[in-house]
Amino acid sequence: MSVVTAYPPGTPCWVDLMAPDQQAAIDFYRDLFGWQGERGPDEFGGYCVLTLKDKPVAGIGTAMAMNDQPPPPTAWTTYLASADADASAIGIAAGGGTLLTPVMDVGTVGRMLIAADPAGAVFGVWQPVDFIGSEIVNEPGAVVWNELNTADPAGAAAFYPAALGIGVAPMEGMDSYFSLTVGGRTVAGMQGLARHPAGTTSHWSTYFAVDDTDAMVDTAVRAGASLVAAAFDTPVGRMAPIRDPQGGIFWMIAPTEPGQA
Repeated sequence: MSVVTAYPPGTPCWVDLMAPDQQAAIDFYRDLFGWQGERGPDEFGGYCVLTLKDKPVAGIGTAMAMNDQPPPPTAWTTYLASADADASAIGIAAGGGTLLTPVMDVGTVGRMLIAADPAGAVFGVWQPVDFIGSEIVNEPGAVVWNELNTADPAGAAAFYPAALGIGVAPMEGMDSYFSLTVGGRTVAGMQGLARHPAGTTSHWSTYFAVDDTDAMVDTAVRAGASLVAAAFDTPVGRMAPIRDPQGGIFWMIAPTEPGQA
């Protein structure tokens, strides 16, 4: 079991899903990945922290309208660790990003914000206090990879180092693919949108590890999900993009080697 006790600033540390029907989303992912959890306290909007082997692995909340805006689309959000969320907010704004929420306290567990980079990819920032984020990664049912898919790789390669201290470098052996690094360690990936369907906008993707991609795809489809594209083999494993019953897109991969998280 890959257990994490701390995340260096800039490292993806948590993922969550905001869905119109929170309970239906909890039921779908609980059945798919074997997670445990239920709706949380009303003071936190019922936000649910799902666990795997009794350790936090992901969150699911209710998509709600804010500031007279419609509810956000159903989507998985990647959170990047920060030692100081206020300083991160300043860096994001200075780099041309957009703060979608102000920095806010989440009880005693941490401080957070939601932002979009200059190309429009939405991400979160998490400053841990009592809660570091995902405590189990890189095994079936847990996050194994986070990936920025951007319309402007050059712009992202300038924004993320300046705003959040994340390095960007070409990934060896992979054409037009980049490593996002923290302290010289690869923590995520980045690529352009050339491999995506026309009309795809900049976004962060979440990959969950599975033992058998095809079997898990069948399980997800029987539960009401749909395939975005057929499963395919890559040097790092067999993978498939899935759209859950409420429209949230995520990836499943049976990795050939343990991923970075």
